[in-house]
Amino acid sequence: MNFQTQRLESGLYLVATPIGNARDITLRALDTLASSEMIAAEDTRSARRLLDIHGIPSQGRRIIAYHDHNGPQARPVILDAIGAGASVAYVSDAGMPLIADPGFQLARAVIEAGFSVSTLPGPSAVLTALSVSGLATDRFLFVGFPPSSGGARRTFLRSLPHGSGTIVLFESPRRVRGLLADLCAVFGDDHAGCLCRELTKRFEDVRRGELKDLIAQVESDPPRGECVVLLEERRAQVADPAEIRQALSAALGEMSVKDAAAHVADAFGLKKRELYQMALTMKAGGDVG
Repeated sequence: MNFQTQRLESGLYLVATPIGNARDITLRALDTLASSEMIAAEDTRSARRLLDIHGIPSQGRRIIAYHDHNGPQARPVILDAIGAGASVAYVSDAGMPLIADPGFQLARAVIEAGFSVSTLPGPSAVLTALSVSGLATDRFLFVGFPPSSGGARRTFLRSLPHGSGTIVLFESPRRVRGLLADLCAVFGDDHAGCLCRELTKRFEDVRRGELKDLIAQVESDPPRGECVVLLEERRAQVADPAEIRQALSAALGEMSVKDAAAHVADAFGLKKRELYQMALTMKAGGDVG
């Protein structure tokens, strides 16, 4: 056995779990899972499997589900347990709890109740993907799962700020083709990116290249398993003022002043306030395409 049981103070313990390889877990995480009086898990089957792999007995301890669909019902149970002096370990399905994970509301509720929240850091799909992507890691913007529908997704992608570093997204394998297509439309098909799946597992797959190349690879060899998509930093375009006015004029022919200004500002990486004033002036002067 690679764990030690110990007396834990009451509170919530956020325990990072492997994203693929079961051995990617810290000794401290094992100690906490072995010692906690209750375990809350996004997926109780995955949690029990992890305990079994590492020889941690679950008998006599309560293992409850905590996920997006039962949060309002499960949180009071967990808060009552902590209030009664229990130690509760929370594990997500994989990786670091609270990162694209329903545990955020649980941690906030425990903090607001005046109880202790501790974290046991460990595996993270975001950092793992960044480290193998070949893209800049000094600054990055993690945006989680984008909207599933095309129109909402493109609007979401256009809203991402310039100069924020490498962009990191999560996506399901069945929607990743659509995401890459929308990224091409917003960023340009020659924009550098990386597609990761099965990280730390036996068949780890890391695909690097321009977006158009990644789409071709996905079409010829569709990925399986949850994906991490990374994009090189989005830089503001340097455009001729006449080009900006032309784009704004065309947008004003189809949109309201506010929407046209926002659309062109996103397209050229400019401040919306400045484009809004320009749009008002053009609209008043009849300069509408």
